[in-house]
Amino acid sequence: AELAPSTWRFLADVVLVVHAAVVAFVVGGLGLVWLGNGLRWSWVNQIGFRVAHALAIAIVVAEAWLGIVCPLTSLEQAFRAQAGAPTLGAGEGFIEHWLGGLLFYDAPGWVFTLAYTLFAVLVLAAGWRFPPRRS
Repeated sequence: AELAPSTWRFLADVVLVVHAAVVAFVVGGLGLVWLGNGLRWSWVNQIGFRVAHALAIAIVVAEAWLGIVCPLTSLEQAFRAQAGAPTLGAGEGFIEHWLGGLLFYDAPGWVFTLAYTLFAVLVLAAGWRFPPRRS
């Protein structure tokens, strides 16, 4: 059975929300490491959290260096195409408009590669300054 366009749009919005959550984890995770160590929150140095955070940014950097489009972006766009909706821009719903506006920018690819790489260097610096510990 073929899915209705509204179902495809819903699935695209779910992928977009998951994508935003991953970005929040990557960006917010680094802030939590620094803030948490300043406030003596031991959980921010737990090995599981730190490995997951480092792995997440490593995947982003590898995708950028290898010229791979994020699979979440591709999946969202494929779902929007199935719905007959524009993949970016006009005709967006509330979730697509606001979360998409936070996630997607129009800039040359090298800008993102540089930004992701510099962010990864900050994650490595945090790992050196505040080494992860087993609980």
